[in-house]
Parts: sequence; structure tokens; C-alpha cells
Amino acid sequence: MAIHKLKFFACRESRYLAEKIARSFGTELGDSTVLEFSDGEFQPAYNESIRGCTVFIIQSTFPPAENLMELLLMIDAAHRASAHRVIAVIPYFGWARQDRKDRPRVSIGAKLVANLLCAAGVDRIMTMDLHADQIQGFFDIPVDHLYASGIFAPYIQSLGIEDLAIAAPDMGGAKRANAYAHYLNTPMVICHKQREKANVVGQMTAIGEVEGKNIIIFDDMIDTAGTITKAANMMMEKGAKSVRAAVTHPVLSGPAYERINDSALSEVIVTDTIPLKKDKDTSKFTVLTVADIFADVIERVHNYKEISSRFIF
Repeated sequence: MAIHKLKFFACRESRYLAEKIARSFGTELGDSTVLEFSDGEFQPAYNESIRGCTVFIIQSTFPPAENLMELLLMIDAAHRASAHRVIAVIPYFGWARQDRKDRPRVSIGAKLVANLLCAAGVDRIMTMDLHADQIQGFFDIPVDHLYASGIFAPYIQSLGIEDLAIAAPDMGGAKRANAYAHYLNTPMVICHKQREKANVVGQMTAIGEVEGKNIIIFDDMIDTAGTITKAANMMMEKGAKSVRAAVTHPVLSGPAYERINDSALSEVIVTDTIPLKKDKDTSKFTVLTVADIFADVIERVHNYKEISSRFIF
């Protein structure tokens, strides 16, 4: 079976992570540029031949929407340059919360993004901790769904925390929290919340033993941090010794940084799928890199090896 030459490229907003992935893989990023027009339009270009190559394009699709558009243009350009295969490495898959019609007359944004990626000509998707697992079914191409548990679980074990309990910030996160609780052999707590509207949490209660526990709340993303900070404050009021959070994607919009710094959270463990803002106070944050996970899975995919054994759970 022929193995085609592999090349890595990065879109602008994920270059910091792409460089780490390429370094972990043992190579360098390919040469590409983006021509910008005065009206805001832009045109990516490859400055080297990629004919017959397997091209990995790395970009998280967090806001603004130009990040997604740049990825689409890079995919299109790669196919027009006669790449053998184009694989989009999307550490954070944006628009994933729009995975269904939860009220009348709304779009299903995640499905639309899947259609756009396929229309651009992508051959495979590689992503991490999707907000909803069923998004994999929106694609008619292979999707490698990776998990941050491979770096979160060892880090938590290294802390040697006594009286540990794992918490889910809402009912939707119960499956993820249960997997961590089972692996770490700890009890589990579930927070039940009632939303007043999008990004606004109303009442919240805890199901499970909180008093005397050192709690870690697991979630796939932090956006405005309203849910996770309210949960942390509530658990401390109920007698928890400490509350940490471990969250894959630090979206952190609006007052998120201020809420976290003003909350009872003692530590927020995140990955580098999205960069933290340089002008904010990040003293409570611990950033773990996903570069080694992606580099390893890229090697396995490129050489037609299985990847399931790469994951803890």
C-alpha cells in the first residue's frame, strides 16, 4: 500500500498549536500565506508543491467566522493544487452547540458546517471532545473523534488529591463525568440547572455528596463561565473542601475571565485547542497541550494503523 508524502499546514489563528503538533510529529509546518484585500476579503495560498501529498490543515473554528472560512478556502486550494488527500484537523469544532432544532425556525449550524467542509473537498475530519457525539453522523466521511481524557486523567492523578469527587455541571455532562469517576474510582456529583435563557443560568442544585469533598467539574467547554462558576460557588456553600474545573475548550467569551477569578474555583485546567487571551488574568488557569495526542493520531491515520488503543476511555 503506497504511503503518500505528508505535509502540515496551519491557518493563522491555530498556528501556535500547529507548530507544537508538527514539532511533536518530528517535522515542520509547510509554507503558506494569506493575501488580504482592503475590504477584509482574504485568499490563502500554498507556497510549495503539494501535488500527490496527504495534507493536514490545522485550524480550530472558534469565533470570528473568518476562522472557519479560512479553513474552507485552504481545503479548496489544496484540492485545486492536486493534493492526494486533505484532512482537516479541527481541535475545537465550532458551531457544535447547534446540533438540533431545539425550538422552531432555527438552523442546525453543526450540520451546515459539516456540509460546507464536505463541499470544500475535505476527505477526513479529526477533532476533539465534540459538544455532541452525534455530530460525527453529520459527515459521510471518516471522523476521528479524540478525547482530552488522555491528558486530563494523568494530570489529576499526579495531583494526589484526597476525598476526590467528580462533578458534571449539568445533566448533559453526566456521561463524561461518569467515565472520569469510573476511571479514577471516585463518587460522582451532578448539578441540575434551570436556564432562564441562552447563557443565563437560573436555579441550580447538586445531586450527590458534596460536603468534605475536593471536587473537579468536567465539561467540554467554558463559554461565559456562568454555569461552572455558579456550580463551584454552590458546592463550596454546601461544604466542599475545594472545587476545580477541567474543561477541554476555553471559549471564554464575555465576562468569563472575571467570573472565574471572582469565583470559588481554585484551578481551571484547560487545553490549548483555543488560546487564552493575553490581556486577561489567567493565574487560575493550567494549560495542557493536546499536541502529542494529535501528532500520534495523525501518524496512525497516515500509516493506516488503528487509533482506539490510544484512548483511556
